[in-house]
Amino acid sequence: MKSGPNPWLIAVLVAVAAFMEVLDTTIANVALPYIAGGLGVSEDEASWVVTTYLVANAIALTASSFLVRRIGRKAFFLACLALFTVSSVLCAFAWNLQALLLFRILQGLAGGGMVPVSQSILAGAFPAEKRGQGFALFGVAVVVAPVVGPTLGGWLSDNVSWHWCFAINGPVGLLAMVAIALVLRESQAEVAQRRQLRQTDGSFDLVGFMLVATFLAALELMCDRGLEDDWFGSTFIVIVATICGLAFAALVPWLLSRRNPAIEIKLVLTRQFGACFLVMLVTGAILLATTQFLPELVQQDLGYTATWAGLILSPGGLVTMAMMFITGRLLTRIQPKYLIVAGASFVGLSMYSLTAIYGDVGFWYLAQSRMLLGIGLPLIFLSITAASYDGIPAGKIDQASALINIARNIGSSLGVALISNVLTDREQFHQSRLIEHTIPSSTMYQETVRQTTGYFVRHGSLAAEAPQQVIGWIGQQVQAQASFLAYIDAFWVLMLLALSAVSLALVLRKVKLGGATPAAH
Repeated sequence: MKSGPNPWLIAVLVAVAAFMEVLDTTIANVALPYIAGGLGVSEDEASWVVTTYLVANAIALTASSFLVRRIGRKAFFLACLALFTVSSVLCAFAWNLQALLLFRILQGLAGGGMVPVSQSILAGAFPAEKRGQGFALFGVAVVVAPVVGPTLGGWLSDNVSWHWCFAINGPVGLLAMVAIALVLRESQAEVAQRRQLRQTDGSFDLVGFMLVATFLAALELMCDRGLEDDWFGSTFIVIVATICGLAFAALVPWLLSRRNPAIEIKLVLTRQFGACFLVMLVTGAILLATTQFLPELVQQDLGYTATWAGLILSPGGLVTMAMMFITGRLLTRIQPKYLIVAGASFVGLSMYSLTAIYGDVGFWYLAQSRMLLGIGLPLIFLSITAASYDGIPAGKIDQASALINIARNIGSSLGVALISNVLTDREQFHQSRLIEHTIPSSTMYQETVRQTTGYFVRHGSLAAEAPQQVIGWIGQQVQAQASFLAYIDAFWVLMLLALSAVSLALVLRKVKLGGATPAAH
């Protein structure tokens, strides 16, 4: 897209917009207790603030490529940004939970179209030899935003108000809209191409859209609500899972048989794009799972405040930003498949280091593991972006962008659901095994009770009360140890996921260096 003399200005503007959208996938999580208190609802009810956003986001991704082809990237991007900004402000002024959920749905619908069209805009704004560096700036927004979200949301909720988790998008979105409207331009070639596509596209594949939207929405609901609702012990989850399965069974033959399907699922069946799709699933899972559960670990088991829990992620965020630009340059010299292998290895090493955590683990040990992750994720993310567009016709770029972002969204939801279940199941397992060693007839147990009782008495407890306090203390120790062991198991699972990306990367073919991402016009 020949949109002005300075493609870097375009990159900054679309990266800011993408940052806001991805930020809102995580910023509300830590504010849920405040939202529940402010609106007079339970935390379980307030959690729908996150669920509705994710579901609406997934649905919008399905229709984004068709709408872009019909109305143009600039018009569609501005429309999404405007709706996102307005709905964000409305979320801040929501008077009850129902109003907040409605505005979050609007926010999710708008946000779902912004990220894929941002990638399309960048693909056309930069010449082939600098496209990797352009995507590096965009990658900073997508990878760093989930890290910033919990920290910023927690700080705003603690020190100002939960309303500002949403209101902060207002002034930023307004400035971005004005700047993009002035800077972004469509070339004559793009206008002509859009007219041609209107003539050849045919009507919108409404049936395909409904099937894909139903499948994605049901999958998001199932992943987000499954653990809380006891999975298949819940009638609601059973119904949602059935709908999800039926929609998937119907959408595959439908999309494969359409001349102009809502989603070009045939791309996923190709060697190059299909492998990239799967690697992005893994990347999304690891990115959001580690961002969500590492702060939970240090707050729950190490006694960190929300601020210090966020600071553990910060060094990794700084490394990520630096590595994005380094990776952008590496992509002009090294094949994406090898960079993905290197990145997945760093991510695997990061997860492996976390399997050695213990009760007295230090801040910098955890921060350094996050820095290893910060080295690996950009190598994977940008290399997927470069490799996935290789061989894609110009008219299919918007479809490819939508699919890659669907992979990231689905991967994020599946990753969080997977690790949530690993933590729950393994904590119960380890707790039952540890309890086996707390038998009152055990000599070791009796000696522990005797020594600990003496400790409590020496520190002011009454001799009659101390034995009961000791039993409570032993129970706390068992629970804490079981929690640590469960997190270690979760990090083993994430390490195996990261290493699975290595074999997938080796399937990729070599691409033309310096211009792996084709022009979008």
